[in-house]
Amino acid sequence: MMFTDVVTSEKSWLPLHSAPMTIPSHTPSSNRPFFQQEWRSFLLAIGFFTRIPVPDLPDFQEQELNLAAKYFPLVGIMVGAFAALVYMLASTVLPQDIAVLLSMVATLLLTGAFHEDGLTDAVDGLGGGWEKEQVLHIMQDSRIGSYGAVSIIMALLLKFTALTHFSPLLVPAVLVAGHSVSRFCAVLVMATQRYVKYAGKAKPLATVMPLTHLGIAAVPGLLPLLWLESSWYLGLLPVVAVWVWFSLVIKKRIGGYTGDCLGAMQQLTEIAFYLGVLACVAI
Repeated sequence: MMFTDVVTSEKSWLPLHSAPMTIPSHTPSSNRPFFQQEWRSFLLAIGFFTRIPVPDLPDFQEQELNLAAKYFPLVGIMVGAFAALVYMLASTVLPQDIAVLLSMVATLLLTGAFHEDGLTDAVDGLGGGWEKEQVLHIMQDSRIGSYGAVSIIMALLLKFTALTHFSPLLVPAVLVAGHSVSRFCAVLVMATQRYVKYAGKAKPLATVMPLTHLGIAAVPGLLPLLWLESSWYLGLLPVVAVWVWFSLVIKKRIGGYTGDCLGAMQQLTEIAFYLGVLACVAI
């Protein structure tokens, strides 16, 4: 579930962070000064993708959530930095595997398992449905099925195992880069495919992402890679492979993406990044 799902979802994010925002039928965001609107968009990205409290934003409009998409990778840096901080503090007194596990728990608490939820819903839908509407209907179901249960167990296990095999000093940089790169991969899906919604629900918001927004997202999405050895950039090949594969799957099965598909893409490419870099380090 991502930006566009907030229109009809029973898992609305607003009550988690602040008092309900008023949604008027006027005052378009374009009337606000540029820097004021960008600051609002950044706060919306924080409030939507994490459980960090944000100030109440008057005259909130749902369309602003689409403007906030470009800050998705920047929020990823924040989440990764928090995980790295927890890891570094825990590793001073605890074994590395326990420190890694605590860093993972920290990200789950910080994000409310937002993307993990998307992964389980997407896998349940794609695994249990045949026709497009059936796939989308299963994704809308808040209950978790066998496909989703297996996927989340394997995803968490792969993350934990991969991170424990890195050098202790390398883990913080890998965490930050993994969270930022994987969220940029989700933004790339928004820029290359159309949003689809179950026919029985309300009409979704427009989700066409301008190239300028994609460029803004690319900066924080890729910048943490500079902390890694350039020879390890080959570790991005699995990320590209997973991105292409899953993009083709959702394109073929449902004709585009849903918010759950974006969450699944983030999780899958994060795991691919850890495994790819780990393979480079081992060479």
